[in-house]
Amino acid sequence: MAIHAELATDYFTLRSEDTQQRLLDRTVDDYTKALQLTQNLYNGGAAALTDVAQAQAQLETARTQAADIRLQRAQTEHAIAVLLGRNPSLFHMDADPYLVAVAPPPIDPGLPSTLLERRPDVAAAERRTAAANAQIGVARAAYFPVFSLGAAAGFDSTSASNWLSAPSRAWSLGPAAGVLTVFDAGRHRAQTAQAKAAYDEQVADYRNTVLIAYQEVEDNLAALRQLQQETVSETAAVSSTATALQQAQYRYKEGLVTYLEVSTAENAYLQAQIANVTIQLRRMNASVLLVKALGGGWRRPDLGSTPDTGRGDPAAATR
Repeated sequence: MAIHAELATDYFTLRSEDTQQRLLDRTVDDYTKALQLTQNLYNGGAAALTDVAQAQAQLETARTQAADIRLQRAQTEHAIAVLLGRNPSLFHMDADPYLVAVAPPPIDPGLPSTLLERRPDVAAAERRTAAANAQIGVARAAYFPVFSLGAAAGFDSTSASNWLSAPSRAWSLGPAAGVLTVFDAGRHRAQTAQAKAAYDEQVADYRNTVLIAYQEVEDNLAALRQLQQETVSETAAVSSTATALQQAQYRYKEGLVTYLEVSTAENAYLQAQIANVTIQLRRMNASVLLVKALGGGWRRPDLGSTPDTGRGDPAAATR
């Protein structure tokens, strides 16, 4: 499950980088056209040299960002290759720059807490607790003699003093012998106390493991809820900055403002788009982490067992 979650997270990171790459490549094209327009206006005496310098600096910055995101994508692709057991130098995934259009799977209301029992750490802690509880019974059983019944009966020793001392503390009923503990100087009492202490420790560990599991589930449920609201507000921000950029471009072409206003509007529009992609990536990753926290998917048909995510489709971990 941990490897599947890491693979799904890397996959969505790769798609986020594809989306950002498309945005930055388109921005480089737009800034190139803006620089050409500014250069023409400068040549005609309608723009200042500072406008040309501003447009040139903005273009080069966008080119740097585009190159950096290509580097990040290559590294993410290599990480996916390693998780799949493939040679990074020979592994390639085609770009799919439409992460913003993808929504996390809906969460069924009233998820049963029994889903947490599928988590390996919770199941292991529960088994350790059960084993420690069984050890208490083993330690207490050591107080009582074990008899092997046979056809004949007799004492192992004819001397009462020998019968009360080790190792001759046994009654033999037939050919087989069984041990009867009479005096142990408190050894069995200490073993029982030790078993009870070990049980208490395992119970505390089990409780802490379950609490951590609940925390991880609640953290990711809260993240999905809040990021959904952020998506709505950031989408509105993208729309608003697009309108502001359009108006700034009109005003600049009419000679009403300097290129600084256009540059500011263009940067705001680009950052809003990148922020929108980043929020969407965080939503998808929160879904992956919720699957991991639950020990599997939350769809009704999947509640009985952990779903197979499949190696060929990293995104399947959230389905």
